[in-house]
Amino acid sequence: MEYTTQIQNRVKRIEGQLRGVLRMMEEGKDCKEVITQLSAARSAIDRTMGLVVSTNLVECALEAERTGESVDEMIQEAVGLLVKSC
Repeated sequence: MEYTTQIQNRVKRIEGQLRGVLRMMEEGKDCKEVITQLSAARSAIDRTMGLVVSTNLVECALEAERTGESVDEMIQEAVGLLVKSC
């Protein structure tokens, strides 16, 4: 599976967010500020996961079809991964 530059950049931004949260903790910032930033990072991760699944779903479906796997099962597995992460 190929991951686009867009997806990789999103992950790099999330990494930066988490480093910022850690810095905030080290500086003793207010709990509300830390939670707000953690929540933003979690949302960014969730959106990135959705993007990974959606941008690669067609490719995965074609691969499953080519190898004789059930496309329906593959789609259910992808949705299961998203639901499991919630």
